[in-house]
Amino acid sequence: WMERMQHTTSTKAMMDNKLVPVDISAFLSDPSSEEAKKACQSVLKTLQTTSCLIIRDPRVPEQDNSVFLDLMEKYFSQKRDELMKDVRAELSYQLGATPEFVEVPRNHKEVIEQLDGANAAHKPTGADAKWRFFWRVGERPDSTDFPELNAPPVVPSHFPEWENVMNKWGEQMLRAITTVAEMIAVAIGLPKDALTNLMHKGPHLLAPTGSDLAAFGKLDTIFAGFHYDFNLLTIHGKSRFPGLFIWLRDGSKLQVSVPNGCLLLQAGKQLEWVTGGNITAGFHEVVVCDDTIKAVERAQAENRPIWRISSTLFGHVASDKILRPLPPFENEESLKKFPPTLAGKQAEDELKAIALSNSK
Repeated sequence: WMERMQHTTSTKAMMDNKLVPVDISAFLSDPSSEEAKKACQSVLKTLQTTSCLIIRDPRVPEQDNSVFLDLMEKYFSQKRDELMKDVRAELSYQLGATPEFVEVPRNHKEVIEQLDGANAAHKPTGADAKWRFFWRVGERPDSTDFPELNAPPVVPSHFPEWENVMNKWGEQMLRAITTVAEMIAVAIGLPKDALTNLMHKGPHLLAPTGSDLAAFGKLDTIFAGFHYDFNLLTIHGKSRFPGLFIWLRDGSKLQVSVPNGCLLLQAGKQLEWVTGGNITAGFHEVVVCDDTIKAVERAQAENRPIWRISSTLFGHVASDKILRPLPPFENEESLKKFPPTLAGKQAEDELKAIALSNSK
């Protein structure tokens, strides 16, 4: 990873050590306008520099994020026996609930050892102290060579609003990712649908996490150990409890602060693949920090739940599509590093590496 580090940080992408939100309204109104083209370039430059992006999407009101977080707080606050009814280990946990201490971050020891001082990462010592729930979003293919990633949904018993809330939030997140994928394509000089064609009928998953801050609220507790995402683009609404840290391409560490009403996106391995490494899958971790503890104290004073929820959706390339560097990035070197590979095969390989897959 360190060989790809760039020792430049775009001032437009960053201001006062914070990510600057990109408003996508102009692109939604008229993708051919100068303002829209500028926004596309901002999206690309920010992802190239930071592997992360904060957007304002006028189609996603903050209230919808709140409704989703409220539901997930209630869900994860249930007794463990109730939650375990929703676990599907036989599907590599790719639908329904994943219990705490099951997801193991990939071993990135060599990268972690090169980060020190203010940029140091927490060394994962085992599986993550977080629950997760996977819910399919979007259409699925009629036939696929990767049925495990496209199985029927798990619906928890005690939440009549479950499907409506999950589908509404999931569709909003997928729509936002789709727009950003169009903006990336435009910025690199490709047709608008160059990336969205790859995503069509992909195994997109709404994947909120639940971290019990009452049980695991000690400073430096790891909820998501140092890792990158293996999908195309990941998106989240603002969490009620801070704790997400990212590493920029120059190896510097940054605590992410998402303004109200904004959405956070992260580049995954599939985006790195199709851009031949022009955009990289950024490393990140979620840990209990001083700001998390302050947020817990505020929540307790207001008698609110102290589960840290992430309203996350993973946007994927369709399982049966081939991952390969797109034309502007296709050359001998990039094809060697990112050989043509079925997206479903790449996903299976990554799942095995993080201890979620039951296939040998």
